[in-house]
Amino acid sequence: MSPLARIARTFTPRFAEFAFEPGFTAAVDQHVAELRDRLSATGPAATLTPAAPDPADLTDYALGFLDALDDLDWREPPGHDYAVCRLTAITWLVHHHNLLPPRP
Repeated sequence: MSPLARIARTFTPRFAEFAFEPGFTAAVDQHVAELRDRLSATGPAATLTPAAPDPADLTDYALGFLDALDDLDWREPPGHDYAVCRLTAITWLVHHHNLLPPRP
């Protein structure tokens, strides 16, 4: 299973919290915007409809982020810390831009 698929499988259930956690929704939205800027080769998007991130770039970023979390011995908390927001943002990008390969 690809790293993006593993992250998406773990953090997709967090989307249900958007309905009753507006602060979490806003935080994830900010993480999505920051990831788009970070992964864009040309800097911040100049259009209202940002392009999909390159799946390889997003995967590389996600692997580095997961490695850093492993170094910290991070465990997913019941609430919303920085890592949960970032991983949920990665998941949102994966779903929004259909970045997972089709299932066989």
